[in-house]
Amino acid sequence: MAFAQTPSHSLPGAFLHTPAVASRYSAQQDPVRRRLFQPNSNPNAQAAVPFGRDQGLGFNAPIQPAEEQGVRGLQNQNMPLMPPMPPLPPLAKASAYINNALAKDSEYPQLDSYCRQISSDYDLTRDDSPWAPFQKTNMYPIPQNVLEQFNRAEVTTMMGLFAELNHAWVTVDNCLYLWDYTHPNPELIGYEDSETGITAVKLVAPKPGIFNKVITHILVVATSADMFLLGVAAKVAPSGAKAIELYGTRMTMNLRGTDAHVIAGSAGGRIFFAGVSDNEIYELMYQQEEKWFANRTGKLQHSQRPWLVTVPNPKYMLWGRAATEHIVDIVVDDSRNLLYSLSNTSTVRTYHMEAPNKLTKVIEKTRDDFLRDIAHVLSVTSPLLNDRTEIVSISPISAIEDSKVHLMALTNTGCRLFMSATSAASYMLNSSSQAPQSMQLQCIKFPPSEQQRPRTSRFGGPIEYPDIQSRALERSRRGIRFAPGYFLDFVTKTDQHNTDLLFVSAPDSGRINHSRQTQSMRFYEQANWIEIGSKAEDIGLVTKPFAATSQPQGFGNELAVQFDEPSGSEFAILTNTGIHLVRRRRLVDIFASAIRAAAGDEGVKAEVSKFRGAYGHVETITAALAVACRQGDNGRSGLGRGAIDQATQDRAKQVYINFGGNPRLPEQDGQPATVEMVQPSTRHSALTLYLSRLVRKIWRSNVIKVGTDAGGAMVIASVVPTGKLKDAQGSVESLRSFLDANRSFIQGLSGPADLQRAGSKQEELGFQAEHQAMRAVETLMTGITEGISFVTTLFEERVTDIFARLDETSRQQLRDLTYEQLFSQDSGKELAKVLVKAIVNRNIENGSNVETVADALRRKCGSFCSPDDVVIFKAQEQLKRASEPSLNPNTSRTLLHESLRLFQKVAKSLTQANLESAIEQYISLRYYAGAIQLCLVVASEKDRGNAALSWINDGKPAGDPRAKLFDERKVCYGLIHHVLQDLDAASSREPEMIDGKLTLIATKRAEAYDVVSASIDEVFHSDLYEWYLEQGWTDRLLHIESPYVTSFLSRLAAQDPQHADLLCRFYTMRKQYFLAAKVQMELAQSEFPISIKDRLTLLSKAKTNASVTTTGVSRQEQQLLNHDVTELLEVAHIQDDLLERLRVDPRIPPERKQEVEEVLDGKIQPLSELFNGYADQAGYYDLCLLIYHVADFRNSTTITQTWNSLIEQVHDEVMAKWTTYNAEGRHGGQSDPPAYPYEELVGKIQDICHRSSNDSFIFPVPTLLPEICKYSYENAQDRRSNADVNWPVIVFLNLGVSYDLVLRVLEQMFEAQEVPFRGASRVRIIEWIVHVASSWVRELNRSGRPEARLDVWVGDLMLECENWLSTNSRIDNPGGADVRDITRAVKEIRRAVDGLVLSPVASRSMGFY
Repeated sequence: MAFAQTPSHSLPGAFLHTPAVASRYSAQQDPVRRRLFQPNSNPNAQAAVPFGRDQGLGFNAPIQPAEEQGVRGLQNQNMPLMPPMPPLPPLAKASAYINNALAKDSEYPQLDSYCRQISSDYDLTRDDSPWAPFQKTNMYPIPQNVLEQFNRAEVTTMMGLFAELNHAWVTVDNCLYLWDYTHPNPELIGYEDSETGITAVKLVAPKPGIFNKVITHILVVATSADMFLLGVAAKVAPSGAKAIELYGTRMTMNLRGTDAHVIAGSAGGRIFFAGVSDNEIYELMYQQEEKWFANRTGKLQHSQRPWLVTVPNPKYMLWGRAATEHIVDIVVDDSRNLLYSLSNTSTVRTYHMEAPNKLTKVIEKTRDDFLRDIAHVLSVTSPLLNDRTEIVSISPISAIEDSKVHLMALTNTGCRLFMSATSAASYMLNSSSQAPQSMQLQCIKFPPSEQQRPRTSRFGGPIEYPDIQSRALERSRRGIRFAPGYFLDFVTKTDQHNTDLLFVSAPDSGRINHSRQTQSMRFYEQANWIEIGSKAEDIGLVTKPFAATSQPQGFGNELAVQFDEPSGSEFAILTNTGIHLVRRRRLVDIFASAIRAAAGDEGVKAEVSKFRGAYGHVETITAALAVACRQGDNGRSGLGRGAIDQATQDRAKQVYINFGGNPRLPEQDGQPATVEMVQPSTRHSALTLYLSRLVRKIWRSNVIKVGTDAGGAMVIASVVPTGKLKDAQGSVESLRSFLDANRSFIQGLSGPADLQRAGSKQEELGFQAEHQAMRAVETLMTGITEGISFVTTLFEERVTDIFARLDETSRQQLRDLTYEQLFSQDSGKELAKVLVKAIVNRNIENGSNVETVADALRRKCGSFCSPDDVVIFKAQEQLKRASEPSLNPNTSRTLLHESLRLFQKVAKSLTQANLESAIEQYISLRYYAGAIQLCLVVASEKDRGNAALSWINDGKPAGDPRAKLFDERKVCYGLIHHVLQDLDAASSREPEMIDGKLTLIATKRAEAYDVVSASIDEVFHSDLYEWYLEQGWTDRLLHIESPYVTSFLSRLAAQDPQHADLLCRFYTMRKQYFLAAKVQMELAQSEFPISIKDRLTLLSKAKTNASVTTTGVSRQEQQLLNHDVTELLEVAHIQDDLLERLRVDPRIPPERKQEVEEVLDGKIQPLSELFNGYADQAGYYDLCLLIYHVADFRNSTTITQTWNSLIEQVHDEVMAKWTTYNAEGRHGGQSDPPAYPYEELVGKIQDICHRSSNDSFIFPVPTLLPEICKYSYENAQDRRSNADVNWPVIVFLNLGVSYDLVLRVLEQMFEAQEVPFRGASRVRIIEWIVHVASSWVRELNRSGRPEARLDVWVGDLMLECENWLSTNSRIDNPGGADVRDITRAVKEIRRAVDGLVLSPVASRSMGFY
């Protein structure tokens, strides 16, 4: 009985859905997050959460974990999980997909990385199997006229191929015949001028500069007596057929005792040959003309000393031509400048070629050397490699294909020996020699097993032990290797001596590449047998040599180039019955055949599973997508190239849709998941990979190449042939059509239907990411098709003329332009629009209709020529017509209006270049108003939400995205500034009025400024006014009548005091004094660095402006403002006084003074700060009293105490000055005497009274007068101090205190008899009463008013004084008048008072008046 497995206890955080302790540590320090496994060095190896629910081995089977990381590398190579990457635009995202896919293809390993040790890994199939890697596509019989020539042979015949020219050749004794074997009834091209039998024929490359350019190849013909050269001119007909013509060169060389049976040529035109009579290598030297000491041709022997060339070989003379060793094959490796020779004794020699005609043998490797190397590699003996083994063929491996492996040698037992050569120069500094010095065995590739072996062991892994016993390829007669490893071996079986079997194999590049992601790399090959029915005579490569890249890395990736050349690599095999064509099948061809032959859905599943196991999920789905887009089955009988049956296409479509997988979200480790973190599905990876392979040849290629013709004129041509571009475009269009037709079935393209299937937030996020990724690729495909259409259109025009119209910057950009930039980057698309404009302008100049040209461009490449572009072209056409000098002004103005209308219609699409060009043309045509209007419209379209205005109103915060919109608008406003400058300059050169009428320029100026004034763009007005200020045009700004000026200046007033002053000027010019006063008051209260004296000036002006009546302002508002300004002015005056006193106060240390100045010589401080922080602490009692006044402080006790302190302070300060003065006088000083104390005190009293506006609370006469009188009497401030004894009452009377009040205060003092006015001292009060009363009487008499009378109490007071004096007539009055004089004065005044007393009823006033 089976039990369910008991789950083990899981640690917190070890599994995805188990909550872990919130980490306070980093990932390396967290004690809870233990390292359950060894850390993975792969940064992409993250656990993934699948979205799909059906994860069985069905139509949505998951892929292997290791492959998963390789798949995701196409989109997310080294993608960090934190922090999340910002989202990319669709084109940029799709471009990154393509670049990643191309980079992945270019990482295909080079030959050396998997061609190691020994291998016998083959996937051998029948030639009729769907999985067969090669197939025989055609067979061309030998023409009858050639067979007729064969029948005439008397001595010898030979046959061979010039496969690259589609021609075969045959020699019949001394005649040579060539024919196009692809032609059903070819014409023979013969050469019958040789007198001796032909022994060898070889087609080689000519030396540069020797022959006419018509000559593309050189045909080297060797006979038993001489060698001669024939020029071959190969041409390709429009139908694709290749035709050749032979030309005589008059270059013949006598062999002189040697023979030539093997010929080889280098890419540089050097010709080497060898014969069967010796083991030497010779070189055929040839030159254009004969010289004094050199014929046109010559022979150079490289194996012996030069002088021996002219002497017959002694061994020939003694023993005939029975040489024991001779060369049977010569091959050249031009990439390394190496030549290899193979002798009949299986000895391989390596020569190093050096210009101009040097050939040095560097390595010689005999059969014994090979066997010794094999013994080191093999741990057991193989019957295939022993002393009876012979090397029958050698094939070079270029440095472009692999940097280490140099040569492949084939044994007669079918074993391939891969050799690598090394040079000691690579370990030596400053060595210039590149010749190898030793050669070692790198790998042995044994024949396939004669019995079918399983691919995997019983444990599921690959078979690890090779089969070294198989005689499947015995006996190999001849073999040849083509890049990147195509191997063709002609095997002759013992029972069929006259027939060859063709064994063909190739590296299984998809499986090799896939295996490196899951296991160590192995040398996997695909192979099959092909029957050719007769003996093979020659073999050649029909198509271009294979090269996926120009470097070893990625060179052999067949999957990457399978869509570049749909035909694949094709080989021609010449037999005595005909020419057989064998083609290498692409993976997409194999996939199409496999699913076609599959039986039902289960069979398709099995084939897909087989493909996925061998090539990976992505390659499988990519192949399915390619077949669904009608790729595949090339070479299948009965079908054209690229044709495929509907059933196979439907099956491929189902595989792509159903096996494509789902998007995946890596584990986030607590981070919030975003769309950018999702890894798209395999379906998307396949789409990206397929698209990248369709465009790989053009993606990074430049668009144009610039050269010169024979006459020195510039020639511009397409780097990629037009036919290749159209093929790529057609393939991409086919892909787009497939996606469009199946949009509702493909996940990521069906839109909202995908989201409805989401079962969780993660799934919904995954589907969103999948949709964005698929849409990005679709957008790129549109760009590719339109980009190719644009390029073809460009070359249909006279591209040289278009190039000449561009500025130098655009020319260089066009030289550097790649198709990647054109398809996916903004810079490329902007340049394309420039080119479209140049094309349209050229057609306009040639008289073509702009609509016809633009519509044609829009149909072909809409993204480069949108409907808005068409309107722009029309506007430019109208503008160009308006500039024609033959037009009358009215017609020209109509065209200008029409161009402006069109430009405004597409203002949002106008580029900066288009706008600047239009403005310059408008200026040249003096259409200033239109230029300004266009700039305003474009600026408005750039910021339709008016975000720039809100940014300005918010104070222009730094780093705000709205600033970019403002900058874009400012560029347009800069053009308006340019227009206005040109307008002002033009109007200054011409008069404004002629005969009482405005001139034309004056009219245009008025129109332009009307447009400026009528604009409702507040941002424009703000920018314009700023420009006015930069130009120093403040008067122009002040005279502008616009509501935007006020807001502009108000905004600037809060930023700069000068602008605030400008705003005040603006208001006062318009008699808006109330607003000017408010601005000045606000400026005086601002935080700007303004001195206190400047603030006083501002407040004084504000007080003046606030006092003036302003229209529209109520009296109450004006009085309130006036009151506020007055109070602020008083505070500012106090602060200024404080500052001035503190500056000279010796009690304050210098460092404190600087702090005081920084505070007080600036912003107006609060009264509490001025009082508590400065005035009270410093003892400035007069300022304290003023602060009481401004603060409306009414505490009489405090005020009285402050007055007493002030009186005492003034007296002490003056007395200190007198002390200093007296001391200086004793020492002979000459300074002026200081003032007396009463004089200083009078000044203080007067100042406080005036500044407090006679405030009765700050200037309390009933309280203050007794204190002053007391001070005067006690401190002898009378005649004893040369003072007027009446000064205490005089000062009050002069300050406007009424006689009535002063006299009543004196009356109270007299009656109170307080110290010091007791006893005889009361006479001083009487003296003051006499002065006040006499002054009052004189004032009344002087007025002359009959109603002027005194109250009765005045007479009573005078009577009381007279009575007191009569009883105290003998007292003294120190410092005052004589008592007797006072008595007489009292009597006189009493009589005068009695005459003025009207009635006993009086109205007594306690005020000042």
